[in-house]
Formats: sequence, structure tokens, C-alpha cells
Amino acid sequence: MERRLLSLPEKRILRFPGKDEFLKKRPKNQRIALLRPLEELSVSASSTPKEESAVVPSANGDGAAPARRSRRATAASMAASQRDISVSEFFAKNRHLLGFDNPRKALLTTVKEAVDNALDACEEAGILPEIWVHIQRVGTDRYKVGVQDNGPGILKKQIPLIFGKLLYGSKFHRMRMSRGQQGIGISAAGMHGLLTTGKPTKIMSKVSRREPAHYYEIQIDTKRNQPEIVNGKGEGVEIPPNGLGDKLIEKHGIEWIDQDHGTRVTIELEAKYQRGRGSVDEYLEQTAIANPHVAIHYSDPDDNQRDYARVAEHLPPEPKEIKPHPYGVELGRLVSMLHETKAPTIAQFLAHSFSRVSPSIAKKLCTSIKVSTRANPKKIGRHEADQLYQTIQQTKIPAPATDCIVPIGEELILKGLRQVVPGEFYAAATRPPAVYRGNPFQIEVGLAWGGASPVAKVTREGLAELLEESDARTLRQFLITTFQGLGTEASDKILAAANVGTRVSPGRLKSADIDQLHTALQSINISEGQSMNVLRYANRVPLQFQAGACAVTQTVMSTNWRAYGLNQSRGGLPSGPITVMVHMASVWVPFTNESKEAIASYPEIQKELRLALQAVGRKLGMFLRRRLRVRHEGERRNLFLRYGGEVATAVSRINSADRDKLYQQLLDVARKRTAEADVELDDRGKPIEEEDYGDNVIIVSQEEAETVETAEEQE
Repeated sequence: MERRLLSLPEKRILRFPGKDEFLKKRPKNQRIALLRPLEELSVSASSTPKEESAVVPSANGDGAAPARRSRRATAASMAASQRDISVSEFFAKNRHLLGFDNPRKALLTTVKEAVDNALDACEEAGILPEIWVHIQRVGTDRYKVGVQDNGPGILKKQIPLIFGKLLYGSKFHRMRMSRGQQGIGISAAGMHGLLTTGKPTKIMSKVSRREPAHYYEIQIDTKRNQPEIVNGKGEGVEIPPNGLGDKLIEKHGIEWIDQDHGTRVTIELEAKYQRGRGSVDEYLEQTAIANPHVAIHYSDPDDNQRDYARVAEHLPPEPKEIKPHPYGVELGRLVSMLHETKAPTIAQFLAHSFSRVSPSIAKKLCTSIKVSTRANPKKIGRHEADQLYQTIQQTKIPAPATDCIVPIGEELILKGLRQVVPGEFYAAATRPPAVYRGNPFQIEVGLAWGGASPVAKVTREGLAELLEESDARTLRQFLITTFQGLGTEASDKILAAANVGTRVSPGRLKSADIDQLHTALQSINISEGQSMNVLRYANRVPLQFQAGACAVTQTVMSTNWRAYGLNQSRGGLPSGPITVMVHMASVWVPFTNESKEAIASYPEIQKELRLALQAVGRKLGMFLRRRLRVRHEGERRNLFLRYGGEVATAVSRINSADRDKLYQQLLDVARKRTAEADVELDDRGKPIEEEDYGDNVIIVSQEEAETVETAEEQE
């Protein structure tokens, strides 16, 4: 029963001796309103604690008013329900933050995290990477992903922590370029597999041919963010390096490609395999472009094999670790470093804790805040720390060292692009290192122009599979989302040629309609309706989602590509058979979220992106203008040759000149006037007499480009 405190008139009525006579004189409705609460009060008065005030509904002329509600919780009860939240428990409920938004993306993220870890391990150990990726369909919407490398392997005690604990790794605190940063990815993939299928993550690692391999089945305890080993009575299984080991591998059903050393991780999860844009196939293809020193062997769920051979036999230089730059340290972090340092003086703290801070700069900073260079850094107060922070921002300090980042290099960019992207013209540019918030970074851009559209390569069987797998609502949406660089205009042209409606569902096409659509894909020239294909990379890792939120896409769209001979609508991507690859290398890439899918738009980063894009754009403009002049001069020569014989015959009749000699003289004049049509370009663009495209350019003859495309179609 709800209660409230009695009003003063009601208390007086309870104590009034002649209350019965008083009530008789009141109107009936007031008597009812007063008697009912008094009766309830008399019944409950004996059980009401002394420390609680008597409570009854209020009385007025209209009857009882609504009772005031009692408190639902107290500070003590709320404190009793509060507890720590494990990081793994948080991400288990918010997996979308890590890239597990939907089944298709979950499959890609799982492969991506495993491949990135494999590449980092191989490069750090000085081993040319070789990676095997196997995806197997084991049920409806259930897949088993296996990724193996030839890296150095993992020590036994580290395996459970690496694969069964979030925020555990070696890269977070190091100021050097690496693919992984946070120590979340592969353990989060295993956690997602456990939550969707109940199956643990299986890991086999081997550090030497002479030493035993270690096999673990691990699941993560999300309440404690700790690994749980479920095989070998909580200790895992050792695989001896002999024939007995082969029997154990067969007994436990371990998938292992025989290698002297390396690691294999297998995760079973609910997922969806689909080709096209944003797929595992596209990710591995783009990885081969940015990592030409890697060999990848890929087996998809349909048992199709695809190998990406390495085109560089040398590893990239190893990045060096650096200390944080003062410009990149915020005030709160500076205060923590002052309290945690072991340096005896403030001058030594500044010189040893930061990069590019020499003893003279440290002395200058101390003088500016009126603190002795021999002061104890742990005794620096909040006010002095604030002054030190402001002084650092106003003092000119050299930029950090750039040997902590390793760009791909223009030559390898050209090799990688030419291996995967067919074209007639290739160019690359690498900007000098720059700094944002004290973090060094470097921008590289590669460009490929020409070649057939991706739609021309698809087979009839492949098209039928793509249509069956697609979740697009209309055919137009299917074409745009499946094939990179295909815009609305080109899609409408293809559908019109196939005589198929734009709003027809892909899954409802009949066999005859699929034949017509495939014929249209092969025959229609869509180079003008094709939009630029932008490949985004951060520390050699492809970024396949959230393109609109990425600084790379925004800068590409804001660049004036019309100045380089391309068609471009305002605020959109340029049109044409063109692919642009943009790579950002940094010790700390500023991603917009934990799933690492888009680069934040810092002004310093956008400036370098724009300058790099303009560098390759100028080379492309020179090439396109040259092609246009060659074609124009060729048309002029053909026109002259068409009527040259008649002119020579007519003139010889008029002045009785030698007709053949006159015709030859006319041909010599025509060749001289249209000599540009005879210029042949080698694969580096060097022999051109009038103009030079500069370094890092590859030009492919049209015949060679067509030969490459034909070979790829046959594969």
C-alpha cells in the first residue's frame, strides 16, 4: 500500500475527542474521504515502525489525491550492484566496434587479422612471408577459416595469452610502424567464433624442426578476460618432431602444412562468403599489391585455388623504434610521465624520454618555466607541468626521425599494381616524411590507367554464382556493389543492352536473362561510365569499408582531376578506367574507430595526400595529352594519304611532272608534319624526345595489355 506523511489537519482529527460529531456535520463526500484513510491508518498503525512517519492519502473536497511513490533504490543498493567490466565482456556485447557487424564482414575481419599478424611476425623475424589461407564451408552459414604462415613461431607460454586475451600484445607501446596496434584483433576473432558456434580457437605453432610443436584449443573467459585451454587437461598437446608427431596430428585432426617453423590458427564461425567488393578475395588481391614480397596461397569455399606469387625477393627495411615526440604528448600524459620517470633531474627526463630533445633544448625549456635543470621531475607540480606543456608547444623542436616508418617504395608499387591491375599506364609517387601531432607519417600514391573493366573478366558461371549469392535488392545495385569502379551510368548502359529492368531482383533472373546480361558485360564499352577505383591502405593493410568517412576518399574527391584530362562531376570521383592506390605509413595511424577502416582527416595528412595525388595526376595528364596528339596526328596522316595519290596524279597532269616522284615527296612532307604519330614509347616512357614523364612510370603497349587481360581471363 502506498503511503505519505499525514498533514497537520489530519493529525488533529485523529487526536480530537469529538471527532464523530465533527464528521457528522461534514458533507457525505468529505466524510468518506476522511474516514477511509483513517480506518486504514488505524489498522496499520500498530505495525508502522517508530522511525517511519505515518502516511495516508491526502483528503480534499474532490476525494483522495495520488500517493507519492517511495524510492526505488538507495545509494547502498546501487553501490552493491556496481562492479568492474572486463574489456572482453565489453567487446563481446559490442563486436560491431571491431568489424564484426554482419556475417560477411565477420569472415573478412577474421582472415584480415590472422594475415596481418602473420605478415608482421615474418617481417620482424627477417623471413620472406609465405601464407596459406583456407576457407571451408562446414554448414549452413558456418565456415572454418585456417591461416598458416612460415614465421618464427610462438613460444608455448605466449600462445594462450596472444589468442585468448584482449589488449595483449607487443605493438601498442612501441613507436614504430606495424600493421597491428592494439592487441585486440585475432583474440576478438576467436571470441566471435566462440560466441557464434561454441567452438574454441585452434592454434598450432612450431619454432624449429628439432623442437616439438604446440597445439592448443583455446576459448576466452569474457568475465575475466583470461584464456582457457580446453585440450590436454588444460595444458595443450605437444607434437613431437618425428613420426609420432605425424600420428598425433592425424589423431587430433590438426590441419598443418609441413613447415620447419610457423603458426596456424583455425577459427570456426558463423559467416557469409560472397565475392565482389568487400570480400576476402578482394582483400587478398589488394594485400598482394601493397606487399609484393609476399607469396599467398588461397583456397576459397568452392575449392578454387588462387596463388599470388611474390614479385620482390627482398624484405622491406626493418623500421626502428623511436621515443615519443614532445608535440604528440598531451598534458595528462606529460604529468604521468613526470611521476613515473626514473630520471634524477628534469633535464635528463626531457632528453631521455622524448625524441629530438637535446640537452640544449631541455635547458631552454627549463629556463622558460623558471625551473632548475637539476629539479626532481617527480616534485614538479601541476602548475609547472602546465607551463612546461605550453612551452613545448611554442618551442621549435626538430621533427622526429623517419626511420621508424618504411614506405613500400615507388618501384615496388609499380610492380604490385602491374601484377594485379591490368592497364596501359602506371605511375607512382612517394612524398617526403611529414608529422601530425608529433607522429611521423609518409604518403605514397600509385596510379594505373586503361585496361579492361572488372566486369569484362567475369565468366558466365561466375556471374550466376554472384547473382545467387548477392543480397542486393535490384540488378543496378548488384552491379554497383559487386564490381569496383562501376557507376550508375555504366550499370544502366549494361542493363539496357541486356534488355533487363534496373529494378529486377538478382535472384529472380532466368537462365536466358543471365546469358543476355553476361553478353552485355563482355560487349559494352563502359570506360566512360566507369568511375575511379580507389584502393586505400594503412601500414600496407587494405581498408575496404567506410570509404566516405576516410580522409583518402575525401581528398581524392576534392582534387581537380579535370586538369589532368579526366571527366569529373563536382564533389564526385572522376570517370574513366583508372585505379588509384593510396598508402599511409605511420607509427600510429589515426583510425576513426577500433575496427580500423578509415583514416581521420587531419589537415597535415590531407595536405600530403593532395600533393601526392597531384604528382601522379600530372604524369597521367602528360600521357593522356600525348595519346591525344598521337591520335590526332595519325588521323591527319590518314586523311592526307587518302587523297595524296589523287593530288599527285592531278598535279602531274597539269605540269607533266613525274607522278611517282611527286607522290613520294608528298609522303615525305606528310610524315614530317605528322611525325608524332610514329613515336613509340618503351615500358618506362623514356624515348619520348619532346617530353619526359619523369621517374617511376610504366607504359604498356595496347597489344601487351590485351595479351595480359586474355591470359587472366583464361586463368
